[in-house]
Amino acid sequence: MSAQGYDEGHTVAGWAGTAVAAVGAAVVGLGVCGWTPGLWIGAGVLAAAALLTWVLHLAGWGKGPGPRPQSHWAMGTRDHTAREGHVECLGCRAAGRRPATARSR
Repeated sequence: MSAQGYDEGHTVAGWAGTAVAAVGAAVVGLGVCGWTPGLWIGAGVLAAAALLTWVLHLAGWGKGPGPRPQSHWAMGTRDHTAREGHVECLGCRAAGRRPATARSR
């Protein structure tokens, strides 16, 4: 199926966070299978994946909630509106970023 009709949401932040989280899950799996340090190391890697995804999102390599304009659908497209914060975005609110439209509500 072609991606021409919709935004799949692929972003640098999403792919990087997913890759690191997959490694963390594999290490936790080793811990479950008997290598006890793997539980703690894997949990740390999973926490690092969440932090990495959030930081990349705030740096403009992620996307806010909802659809993006078609010109922003490409994988390496940076979101220059991230500095002000996205409307209804939990990650932006956690960082203290609130766009002007959200502040006026």
